[in-house]
Amino acid sequence: MDETLYKTLNWPEIEAIVYSEHDNPHNILGPHLTEYGMQINAFLPGVSEVLVKDTGTGKLYSMECVDEAGFYSCLISKKHIQYVLVITYPDNHTLECYDSYAFAPFIKDKELEDFNKGIHYEIYKRLGAHCVQHKNTNGVLFAVWAPNAVRVSVVGNFNQWDGRKHPMRRLGGSGVFELFIPGLSEGEVYKYELKVKGNLTYCKADPYANRAELRPANASVVADISGFGWKDEEWLRQRRKTDLDESPMFVYEVHLGSYKKPEESENSFYNYRELAVMIAEHMKKAGYTHVELMPVMEHPFDGSWGYQTTGYYAPTARYGSPEDFMYFVDYMHRQGYGVLLDWVPAHFPRDTFGLATFDGTCLYEHQDKRKGEHPHWGTLIYNYGRPEVKNFLIANALFWVLQYHIDGIRMDAVASMLYLDYGRGNGEWVANQFGGNENLEAVEFLKHLNSIFKKHADHAVVIAEESTAWPQVTGALDQGGLGFDYKWNMGWMNDFTEYLKQDPLFRKGCHGALTFSMVYAYSERFILSFSHDEVVHLKCSMINKMPGTKEQKFANLRIAYGYLMTHPGKKLLFMGQDFAQEREWSEARSLDWELMNKEDHKRFFYYVGELSSFYKKNPALYKEDFDPSGFEWISCLDADHSIIAFLRKSKKDAQTLLTICNFTPVSYQEFQFGVPYKGRYKEVFNSDHEKFGGSGVTNPRQKNAKKEACDGREYSIKVQVPPLGIAVFSCIQDK
Repeated sequence: MDETLYKTLNWPEIEAIVYSEHDNPHNILGPHLTEYGMQINAFLPGVSEVLVKDTGTGKLYSMECVDEAGFYSCLISKKHIQYVLVITYPDNHTLECYDSYAFAPFIKDKELEDFNKGIHYEIYKRLGAHCVQHKNTNGVLFAVWAPNAVRVSVVGNFNQWDGRKHPMRRLGGSGVFELFIPGLSEGEVYKYELKVKGNLTYCKADPYANRAELRPANASVVADISGFGWKDEEWLRQRRKTDLDESPMFVYEVHLGSYKKPEESENSFYNYRELAVMIAEHMKKAGYTHVELMPVMEHPFDGSWGYQTTGYYAPTARYGSPEDFMYFVDYMHRQGYGVLLDWVPAHFPRDTFGLATFDGTCLYEHQDKRKGEHPHWGTLIYNYGRPEVKNFLIANALFWVLQYHIDGIRMDAVASMLYLDYGRGNGEWVANQFGGNENLEAVEFLKHLNSIFKKHADHAVVIAEESTAWPQVTGALDQGGLGFDYKWNMGWMNDFTEYLKQDPLFRKGCHGALTFSMVYAYSERFILSFSHDEVVHLKCSMINKMPGTKEQKFANLRIAYGYLMTHPGKKLLFMGQDFAQEREWSEARSLDWELMNKEDHKRFFYYVGELSSFYKKNPALYKEDFDPSGFEWISCLDADHSIIAFLRKSKKDAQTLLTICNFTPVSYQEFQFGVPYKGRYKEVFNSDHEKFGGSGVTNPRQKNAKKEACDGREYSIKVQVPPLGIAVFSCIQDK
C-alpha cells in the first residue's frame, strides 16, 4: 500500500464502515481534501476493480483495495474534482455511477428543527423516498427518522439487499438519516435496514413511502406522485364556496375490494380507475353526494379492512398505483361527488416490517404497555406526546388533502384515543397527571390536528367516529371543543337499530329509543350512519334485521331510511344497503349485485333514489340540520300507536315539511294530527306508494287544516297513515 495513502486513512472509521456500524459514513466515504490532495474512499464489497473517472478530463485513477472487505481508496493531486466511479465486477461487467457520498446533505437544518418540534406539516416532502435532482444529478433521496438506531442503510434490488453498501448519514441530533443515491429512479423496490442496540439487524418498510408492494410482499416502492394532470379545478373552487353545514350530505360508504370483483377470488380486484366509473354510476342513480372509502392506505391483511395500516402515505397496491387512485378522486370530482377517506390514527399493527419498535425502541408507540397496547385489538397505540409522532400523523392527514385532493377524513376509533381506560379493567391503565382517565396527550393532538386542518386543508372536513358522550367533539377550539367538523351519531344508530329489530307489537314498550335522539341532537354536528359496523360479525344485513314477512321487512327498511332522511343531521349508508343486500357483508366477496334483477330489490333501490332526490330538493331537510329552530315535534308521545310526527323547517316558512312515521303494520284512516297553522297540506312523499313496493295507502288530495285542537295545536288535519310507512306533507299557510 502506498505509504502516503496509508497515513491519510482513518482506520477506526474504516472499521466502522466494514463492520456496518457507522451512522455518518460521509465522514469517511466520498471525497475528502487532505494535505496531500483529494482523497476518495469507497466501500464496495464483492467487486474486482474500482476506478475514479474525472468527468471533466476523462482521466482514470485506480483505487487501491486497502481492506479485503472491499474498502477502496486513492489520492488525487487536485483540490476539486467532479467524478464518477467505474466499477468492475467478477463477471467483468462494468458499471459507471456517481458516488452517493459525494453529495452534501439535502434536508435543511430548519426543516429538521421544525420536525423535531412537531410542526413541519409537509415533512412527507422530505422524509420517505423522493425523485430529486441534487447538484444537477438525478437520483432518489431517502430519509427516515430512527433516532435510536446504531446504523441505517437503504437496501433494495439495486444493491442486492446488502446493508453494507448504502449506509445513511445521521443528520445531527434530529434522529433523521438521509442518503441521496444517484441514478435510481421511480419503481425501485427498497427497505431500510437498521442495526440497533444488541447488534440486531432487521429491515423495515418506509413509514413515509408513497407506494408499497402488493401483499403479501411488503417492501416500499419509489414513486413520483407529482406529475398527475388534475382536472378537478371547478370542484375545488365550488368546495371553497360551499357551506357544507347548510348543504345536503348523503354519504356512500364503500369497501373497494368487495364492491365488485372481476371474479370470485380473494386475490382479484378491479383497478381504482374501473371502480371510479362503476361507483359514480351507482351513486348517480342512488343520489349520493359523497363517497367515503374504508381505509385505502396500505395494509397487509385483507380482513382488517384497512384499519390496521402499515403504509400511511401509500394507497394500497391492491387496486393500482398512486396515479390510479388520483384518477379515482379526480373522476369523482368531475362527476360532482366528494371523496372522504377513513383514517386510523388510533393504533397500528405489530407487523415486524412496520412501525412497531421501529428503531429497536418504542419509537412510535408508548413503551408502557398500559398505554401502548390495545388489549382488544392486539395493536399498538401511538405516543401522542412525542412531537415527531404527532408530526407524522398531522402531516399525513394533510397529505391526503393536498396531494390527493380528498374532501375530508373520517377519523376512526376516536373514543379509544380519548380514554386511557378504553377497553381496560382495573389495574390495566395509568391515570393522567390529575388522576383522571382522559388521555390529555391525545386530546392535545386532536386539537392540534384540527386547528392545522382548518388553516391548511382548503375547506376539507374532519369527521369523528366517537361513541361516547365526550363533550364538544365538534365544538370550536377556542371554546374548549375538539374542533371536529362532524361526528357520527352512534347513539342514534344503536337506539334506532335496536328499535327496528323489535316486533311492531312490542315497539310501544321502547318508544323512547325512537325519540330520545332529539334530546341531544344539537349537542354536536351529527352524521346519522348505518355503516359497515352494522352488517358484520353476525349482526346480519339491514333487511334481515327487520321483523315480519318479506313485504314487512322491506316496508320496515323503507320507513327506517325515511326517518334517517328526515331526521336532523347528515346521512350515511354502507354499500349494499341501498338495494337491501340480504347476506351479511364480507370483505372476501363481491356485493350480491344479482339482487338488482329481482323486482322487490329493484323497487327498493328506486325508492332510495327517489328518497335522496326528495331530500336534496327540500332545504328544510338540511339547511337547519344543526339549529334547533329547524325541528319541531308535533307528536312524540303516542307510544301505543308507535306513531311520531314532526316538522322540518328552514328560514323560509313555505319550505316547512310535516313528517308522519308509523312504525306498525296497521293502516289508519282519518288519523288526526295537529298542524302549525291554518293552511293546505299536500302529501309530497310516501314510502307506501305502490311504485316502491308498498300497499298504496297514500293521500292523493291535499288536506285543509281545520280549527280543531289536537297535539296542543289550534289547527289539525286528518290523514291516511300508511302501514310501516312515512308520509311527508308540504305546508302552505293561508294568508
